Order: sequence, then structure tokens, then C-alpha cells
Amino acid sequence: MQSREEIFSTLRQALIELFELDPEQINLQANLYQDLEIDSIDAVDLIDHIKRQTGKKIAAEEFKAVRTVGDVVEAVYRLVNPDPA
Repeated sequence: MQSREEIFSTLRQALIELFELDPEQINLQANLYQDLEIDSIDAVDLIDHIKRQTGKKIAAEEFKAVRTVGDVVEAVYRLVNPDPA
């Protein structure tokens, strides 16, 4: 089980490594497309990286709703901590 803080830390490191972003730019409110200039191909790379890290794939439909770093953290959190139903 991963906390949101751990997910953010891992995601932040991935964004720095994959896209050579300035760590100062990356916060929960940063918009992936406008603030961080991630395009659709980059988003696919990010989904693939998340899959390698978690062993689980974020559905493309769910990722379409993602706009901010915080949205990605929430999506990954739900993926790795499914509701016990």
C-alpha cells in the first residue's frame, strides 16, 4: 500500500527523469499539459512508466480525465489501493 505522498514522490522523480523537468515546476496543482508541457505521446510514456512501477495499468479512459499532477497521484492511489468491496 502506498500513501499519496509516496506516489507523489515517485511520480515527481519520474517526471524529472522522463521529461527533464525542473523539480521546482512539479507540484500537485501543476497542469500536465499547460504547466509541464507534456503532450499525448509523453502521457503514454508516463502511463507505461506507472505500469512498470506498480504492475498495474491505468485505463486510458481514466487517464483522459487527468489534468494535474494531483489527478495522477489520485488515479495511481486508487489503482494501488482498491476499495475493499
